[in-house]
Amino acid sequence: MTDDDRTFTARVLPGGAGFAAPASLSLLEAALLEGLPLPSSCRNGACRACMSRLHAGSVRYRIDWPGLSLDEKEDGFILPCVACPTSDVVFEPVGAG
Repeated sequence: MTDDDRTFTARVLPGGAGFAAPASLSLLEAALLEGLPLPSSCRNGACRACMSRLHAGSVRYRIDWPGLSLDEKEDGFILPCVACPTSDVVFEPVGAG
């Protein structure tokens, strides 16, 4: 089984709604496939509308440098539109702030 064949579980706070999160899809794509709307706009890591705080788990990015500062990355922020899970994840949308 390759990394892209794996499926993880994602939970969205508050409330803890869960959905299947295949490693081959972004968290946003997986949520939308399960009927769970998340904030989004550009879907390419630039606008920050989907910005979320990762509470647990890990992700990899489809692009080299998503629209987050180094400090934001270190503080646990992710962009679900370009973040693919590498483990089970728990995250909370915070908007572009």
